[in-house]
Amino acid sequence: MELGMFTSGYQYYPLERAFADARRFGYDYIELWGGRPHAFAPDLARGELSGVLALIERHEMPVRVYTPEHNAYPYNYMLGSELQRADALDYLKLCLNMGKALGADHTLISTGHGGYTASRRELRSRLVRCLRELADHAESIGHTILLEALTPYETNVCTTAGELSETLEKVDSPALMGMCDVVPPWVIREPITNYLDQLGGRMAHLHLVDGDGNSDSHLIPGDGCIPLPELLEELEVRGYRGRATIELVTSYRNEPSLYAKQALQRVRALLPH
Repeated sequence: MELGMFTSGYQYYPLERAFADARRFGYDYIELWGGRPHAFAPDLARGELSGVLALIERHEMPVRVYTPEHNAYPYNYMLGSELQRADALDYLKLCLNMGKALGADHTLISTGHGGYTASRRELRSRLVRCLRELADHAESIGHTILLEALTPYETNVCTTAGELSETLEKVDSPALMGMCDVVPPWVIREPITNYLDQLGGRMAHLHLVDGDGNSDSHLIPGDGCIPLPELLEELEVRGYRGRATIELVTSYRNEPSLYAKQALQRVRALLPH
């Protein structure tokens, strides 16, 4: 299984440090966080793309997934007026363009919070409408979207494998695939392997971390309570052949290099041999 580094934890350092560490520690690829100061899509489009492409070449470290910052201020396609919805989609279409330009296989998005006044029917209708528009754009440029379910602490729109599977079916586009972050199912006591059951061949990516079962915290593998050795063995038995990004986020910004190295060593030790 190819293992990737998520660069969000390096946001207080120059982006080159993440690329250099990824190569030095033995990661297979980068999942590039699309926020300032590193790879915010509008900045890339205004001329900073060439700098990131130079890092990819210099460190021989591909960007396989581009994960733009969204779902909060100021972009959330699930909340706000029609003008705000359209603005969020224009931003995400630009993100898809930049993901393609980076050479990434996928651009990864999720669902923001839909607010407390919309009905479930209204939320589902808005979600499918937005994703169909984004998928049409992805198809037109030859790119693929990964849709991620989040925890109930983050969204009230898509939090389970079943909801994710239903959304993919309703949008019905080859440019829209699903993925699993292991924390959301662990928090709501849903079997993680339910994503394999529900998505089947549409599960194209994995976020591999640990969790405490009581929050959306993403912990270094071994620091939480998810039975990761058994999970990785089950993924192997069930035939999952996709990539896995070790998604360390803001909790580890003080020492991203040390934690990135430790996390990779721990996961490699857990992989079935």
